[in-house]
Parts: sequence; structure tokens; C-alpha cells
Amino acid sequence: MKPIMKKFSIILVLTMLAACQRVGDPQAKTENIMDKQPATLEEAVFAGGCFWCVEADFEKVDGVTEVISGYTGGRRENPTYREVSSGQTGHLEAVRVRYDPTRVSYRQLLEVFWRHVDPTDPDGQFVDRGPQYRTAIFYKNEDQRRAALESKRQLEASGRFDHPVVTEILRLDTFYPAEDYHQDYYRINPLRYRFYRMNSGRDRFLKKVWGETPMDARTQSGGRYTMPPDAELRKRLTPLQYKVTRQEGTEPPFDNAYWDNKAEGIYVDVVSGEPLFSSRDKFDSGTGWPSFSRPLAPENIVEKRDTRFFMERTEVRSRHGDAHLGHLFDDGPAPTGLRYCINSASLRFIPVEDLEKEGYGEYRDLFK
Repeated sequence: MKPIMKKFSIILVLTMLAACQRVGDPQAKTENIMDKQPATLEEAVFAGGCFWCVEADFEKVDGVTEVISGYTGGRRENPTYREVSSGQTGHLEAVRVRYDPTRVSYRQLLEVFWRHVDPTDPDGQFVDRGPQYRTAIFYKNEDQRRAALESKRQLEASGRFDHPVVTEILRLDTFYPAEDYHQDYYRINPLRYRFYRMNSGRDRFLKKVWGETPMDARTQSGGRYTMPPDAELRKRLTPLQYKVTRQEGTEPPFDNAYWDNKAEGIYVDVVSGEPLFSSRDKFDSGTGWPSFSRPLAPENIVEKRDTRFFMERTEVRSRHGDAHLGHLFDDGPAPTGLRYCINSASLRFIPVEDLEKEGYGEYRDLFK
């Protein structure tokens, strides 16, 4: 390459990267979508330490339709987070799980619960200490009580723990939803949540005891999303798609498939097919690349420190496909304040009308 052309190419790349860091005045706002709930839903209540983590883990379970963080087990009506944190109300941080019993049973939820807590600690969970962080199963009826007691006996008999299982089985009284800023915390504040969780010790403990980190609904359902061999990707992907996803390339702004796409649907990883983003969270950032305020499935997103090109940024990759997607910035719209700046070449768009045909029918209700 001639020196002049080489110099021009370097300037072009740096200009494109700088453009990705600029954001306009986004007008599109994200919406809260209230799914229509089937009449057959049932409820279960669990306390497992920090409700941010427990909520995030249960929301990955197939058949769970809603998880609400809140307080229960204490004496004061309508307690606040500050009151509960004082340890004087007797309440525990807990979650209310609404689920479809035709897709997941109460006994299966009990197993999910046990695999996400330390049931031997009477004084809290991991870095969170205090009576409000104790573990407990709150039963609504006799069937739940019997199932919880039997599940606890089986865990005790397994010999998996060196100390006694101290998780309480308690009758559910009133469940008080927590303040709005605690709901879906892991979605709305993904960077803060992941920093907290990484440093809490929860996942290290669970991996030590169970040999795995918290359940990823996709990998537990038969490895639905995987990365094909490199030879197959070279045949299936276009040269640009391969360069972006496998070689951390960047496509041109304002000259890519989805930067101005306004159709409703979801965006999946072009490598693995795992769901990544929704049109409901897409906004015009003014950069010329598709921009999203939050992931559709946070468990499918991996963040890595990127120090290339004399900058420090947060790279975004897909979990199962290990595809380079783009970068994450903190100049996005409310309520998250985040901007996922993503290459179109990393994505495949599934229109709403094709979700069921393409095998993503579980996301159809988002667009009703």
C-alpha cells in the first residue's frame, strides 16, 4: 500500500471510531411493555439475599413470566428499603415469581432457588450481611409447604454442604413490592449490577458447590445457540460479516443494513442466532450505526475492556457466538443512560411477523 493511501486509511478508521463515540439528541424513548398474563399463572416467593441477583436468576427460567423484587416476613406495613436495611422491621429482601405451571413446576423452581443461594449461612448471603439477607422459602398453601420441606430434606441428605441447611420455610403473609428503582435492576443498570455481582462472591461460591455458574436458560435448554466451526462461518458469512464478528472490524456508518431500520422485531447474533436486542429499545443516536438502550437478553451479552486505537472502551460480544458486536457507551437515553453501538454486520433482523416461524415465538408478546 502506498504511504499516502495507508495514511488515508488510518485517518478514515480513526474518524469512524470517533463518530461512534458521538451521539445526537435521541428522540426515541424506550417503553415498558406489560405482557398479557394467562389466567393460569401461579406465584412463588423466595428470599435469597440481594433481590437484584435473585430476580435476575429467576427471570432466566423458561416458564417464568414476571419477577418482582420486594419485602416480606416482617412486622411493618409498606416498608421502605431504608427501613428494611436497618434490620429492625424483620422483613427479608425477597422476590415474587409468577410462572406458568404448564411450563415449569414449583418443584423445579425450588431446585433453581437452592442452586443460587448459600442455604447454610444464617447471617446473610455472601457480601450482604444482616437479617434482611437471610434465605427463606415463603409458602402460599399446603402443597407448597410440603414441597418446600421435602426439597429441603433432600438437599440436607445430599451431603453437598459441610454445614447445616438453615433456610427457613415460612408461611407467606403480605408481600410488599420494592421501590421502582429496584425492579429489573440488572437490566436498567447492567454495568453497576455486573460489577456488584462479580465482587459479591456469589458466583464463585455457586461454581465451587455446583460446578457451574448460575443457570443460563439457553445453555440449559440443549445448547440451542452455539458458535459454528470457522470453516462454516467463512462460507456462510459475507466478507464484511466475517471481518466484523471474527476480526473485530467496523462497518461504515450510515452505510449498513440496520442503522435506519424502523421495523418492529428483534435482532439476533448473525453467528449463533442468540437473541440480543429489540426494536423497542432501538433509538437514533446520530452515529450511523444501530443503537440500543438495553439488551433484550442481558445473559447473552459479554462486556470486555478494549484499549485499541489509543482509547479505552467497553467492547460488546455475544456470549455463545463470541462475535464482536460493537461497543457500550454511557451517553444513551433514559431510563438506562446506555448506548449499545452495534455493527449491522453482527446482526440478523427478525421481523415481528416471522418470530414464530424463525423459532423466537417467546418474544411475540413484546409487540402486542
